[in-house]
Amino acid sequence: MIEIALKRLPHGEGLPLPAYASDGAAGLDVVAAESLTLAPGARHAVATGFAIAIPSGYEVQVRPRSGLALKHGITCLNTPGTIDNDYRGEVKVILANLGDRPFEVVRGERIAQFVPAPVLKARFSETDALADTYRGSGGFGSTGQ
Repeated sequence: MIEIALKRLPHGEGLPLPAYASDGAAGLDVVAAESLTLAPGARHAVATGFAIAIPSGYEVQVRPRSGLALKHGITCLNTPGTIDNDYRGEVKVILANLGDRPFEVVRGERIAQFVPAPVLKARFSETDALADTYRGSGGFGSTGQ
């Protein structure tokens, strides 16, 4: 388990901190720090009322809540979104309404999940040829699945 420092912002006062809903939950539930109406087809960066300091070597992934997606067509864009460990601004969740009715985002309502994850750094090295594989350069659907 890692510890993530959290700075509550004035408009986040009184809201619960991100928390696991059950012992087996992979993601911490995050709530909205503002209320708004999200029209069908609209998107908005919803305030959470806090900033965080993620330890070096980690990121926090932002993911949609399955219940909001199934029941209302509400999802997070850029999913999974990444919060880098050097970002110190307010965390916002980009919600999109893919449904056919306006959706009311209510302050204090759970809107997304955070999943902390280790970051593996990579370096690319240019080459003239790549090793052959069964799939080769076949793209989308090329394996017959």
